[in-house]
Amino acid sequence: MNANERKLKELIEGGEGISVEFKACRKQISRNVYETVCAFLNQHGGTILLGVQDSGEVTGIDADAVGQTSKDFVTAINNPQKLTPPTYLSIDEVELEGKKLLRIYVPESSQVHRCNGRIYDRNEDGDLDITDHTAQVARLYQRKQATYSENKVYPWIQLDDLRPELIERCRKHVRINADSHPWAGIDDLQLLKSAQLYQADPKTGKCGVTLAGIMLFGTDSLILQVCPAHRTDLILRKINLDRYDDRDLVRTNLLDSYDRILAFVKKHLPDPFYLEGIERRSLRNAIFREVASNMLIHREYASGVPARLIIEYGKVTTYNANRPHGFGTLNPETFTPYPKNPVIGAFFREMDRADELGSGMRKMMLYGKKYGGADPQLIEGDVFRMIISVPEFGENPAADHETGEVGAQEAQEAQVTAQVTAQVTTQVTAQVTAQVAECCREQPQPAKAIMQSLGLKHWKTFQTNYLQPLIELEVLERTIPDKPRSSKQKYCLTAKGRTWLEENCE
Repeated sequence: MNANERKLKELIEGGEGISVEFKACRKQISRNVYETVCAFLNQHGGTILLGVQDSGEVTGIDADAVGQTSKDFVTAINNPQKLTPPTYLSIDEVELEGKKLLRIYVPESSQVHRCNGRIYDRNEDGDLDITDHTAQVARLYQRKQATYSENKVYPWIQLDDLRPELIERCRKHVRINADSHPWAGIDDLQLLKSAQLYQADPKTGKCGVTLAGIMLFGTDSLILQVCPAHRTDLILRKINLDRYDDRDLVRTNLLDSYDRILAFVKKHLPDPFYLEGIERRSLRNAIFREVASNMLIHREYASGVPARLIIEYGKVTTYNANRPHGFGTLNPETFTPYPKNPVIGAFFREMDRADELGSGMRKMMLYGKKYGGADPQLIEGDVFRMIISVPEFGENPAADHETGEVGAQEAQEAQVTAQVTAQVTTQVTAQVTAQVAECCREQPQPAKAIMQSLGLKHWKTFQTNYLQPLIELEVLERTIPDKPRSSKQKYCLTAKGRTWLEENCE
């Protein structure tokens, strides 16, 4: 017996506990494995052994099923319908007593995860569904919020692994604004230390570049090594609603990502003439400068959820992995800003790519209605969403493309929905929510039945502006979450949806 087998045997002999779980698995993976993954992510991590009974008896996995079982597991944990936010885990094939096992190491996550819409925590007795226990959920979020993933130290990454020309570009920028800036006269390593991008690991004492430093100054290959899910997907979707009319997949450092987001916006959005006093102001630039910085500064980089910016007819919607401090639409009057990645945020402010915390949001709200005719909507959750109304001139180009001759009702429905995004979003959280909740109160309903209850006929309008937001708000959930496009798919009211219905409509 080699050293690895001895360690594995000792782990099994120690039995199940707060950080160890056994799962019998002969031919296929059991569904409750994902609940354990969720609990370990939410707690302090742990190891799952597939092919071991609860008693510790090693039964193994059928040799011809090992490959498919491993593939099924990886697919499921990267499916946001199964695990939210999705994650990346290592799964190793090991052998003990001549039997095949799969060992899954689950690290502690910086976020609160859900499995099939439920929150699980871990104790010595197993996995606990704490979704409906408000105090426990609140404590879990508080513990997660106490740490920042941007400060993770990579001792194997040193100054020589970064891009010196990017560091010099930043040094030149601050010199233009102030010759006496502290970065102007120090070397690259001192600059990184000054910006808190090079730190000592508090556990090991070893020094290295932090995740924030890598995201700002790393090569593209290095960034994808430490953050494989990093990407900002920029999409124009006005004519081809099933795919896109233009796209830029950005997988590079945050400084260049910022420039490419703004370049894509300038390429596809109008910038109407606007005077503020006697000076012309670009409303488009003022708004989307904040949108771009928000997408990059406040993103949760430990998450597997990619960021997206989608330009559609009459609106722009962004999606960003988030470490939430509440749920629902933010009220600018009462909103208290919270720094999600304070180190990255401070660096962006030094580079004039972001305003002070909170002031950028106020500026976006100030100019948003003047630009697109409606206030921007900021929706807090595990995925943070911004919905910005934008001006359009002429007919909706998607109408003729989709059907060649779209009926008047459908064309009007699609155009009006795009032009009054903010009002639609308000309806989704009030009047429409009530109608949909009533429709699904007694039993799950197919999409067609829900559309009929709302008096809608345009599928894309319903899906984008009603169905998907209600799923993200956890008012509705799919009856077949693993197959969102199933012909047998139906939608049912969640516990959260029922509570909302009782509190607002009874």
